[in-house]
Amino acid sequence: MSRLNITTQLAVIIPVGTVLVVFDSQVWWEAAVLVLGLLTSVVAIVLWARDEINAHAVPLLATSAAVWVFGALVSGSTTAFYSITVVAPLIVPQMRRHRIPAAAGVVVFVAAAGAARIPLAQASADSTAFHFVLVPTAVMVVTLAFMFANDAFYRVLAELDEAREHEAELAVARERIRFASELHDIQGHTLHVVKLKTALAGKLVRRDAERAEEELREILALVGDTIRQTKELAYAQRRLNLAGELENAKNLFEAAGIRVRIVRSAPVAEGELLGQVLRETTTNILRHAQAAQVRITLTESGITIVNDGASGDGPPELRGLSTLRDRLAGFGGELTVKQEDGEFTTAATVPAKVAR
Repeated sequence: MSRLNITTQLAVIIPVGTVLVVFDSQVWWEAAVLVLGLLTSVVAIVLWARDEINAHAVPLLATSAAVWVFGALVSGSTTAFYSITVVAPLIVPQMRRHRIPAAAGVVVFVAAAGAARIPLAQASADSTAFHFVLVPTAVMVVTLAFMFANDAFYRVLAELDEAREHEAELAVARERIRFASELHDIQGHTLHVVKLKTALAGKLVRRDAERAEEELREILALVGDTIRQTKELAYAQRRLNLAGELENAKNLFEAAGIRVRIVRSAPVAEGELLGQVLRETTTNILRHAQAAQVRITLTESGITIVNDGASGDGPPELRGLSTLRDRLAGFGGELTVKQEDGEFTTAATVPAKVAR
């Protein structure tokens, strides 16, 4: 972008400035002053494109202003204002404060320097005012307006770039939260079940060795399945299946001595989101409740899980469900929890197209 700005502006500024020097100077010292103004304009463009012009604003403005004063009061050059109408519009819009007063001051200076020529000129006052006041002032106003608009355009582009960077960072953060949540769902769920089954196997090892061995085999299979799911998650291949999660929840509840009743009021959806809700709720019941029975109701686009043995006066703060609530909301769904008369209810609904 910097190279493009330099190339496009210099491609106009240098040829036009050269033509003005050739046709508006009569002796060498007039040409030397106009060339100085042209070189000042070139330097200003290069520094502006590199975003370094503010550090050199004073000498650039002083030089270009001196060239215009020289042209108006000494040489009578009607184009000596060329340099300041290039330099000032590059500097003033870049100022952090007082840009409008500075712009007005530059316009007044150009007009005043040109007006000072009127008493000295041999031509008519109207002609002198036209060439030394009206034209330079009009050019300055137009170029300032253009550069203010140009500066506003670049500011908008910078804000858009910044917004895109923030959006990318937010997407990364959301993906990390999603990954952490799913990892918690997989391993937190499994570790709690392994804890229950290990305790059960410890109780059965002397009374029923075969049953204890069966529990240990199930623990081994569960750990192996968790390793597989973790790998699938890492490679973005994991998808929950509601039917599989339903069977898994039923087996876990029964292994923990909890009666399970499953009600299907409509063809069951296979949505991944509902599978996540069931898995998280199963973990919460095993971890936080002293449940004796659980009722799972399935609809075409939703699931409701009710368990007894809920403790406390109100629903506990469950971070996993809070995360799922936000995730469902993002797909137009809803998750609600309530606790009443010792029963805890978790209900989730999603749009039909998502549930499928």
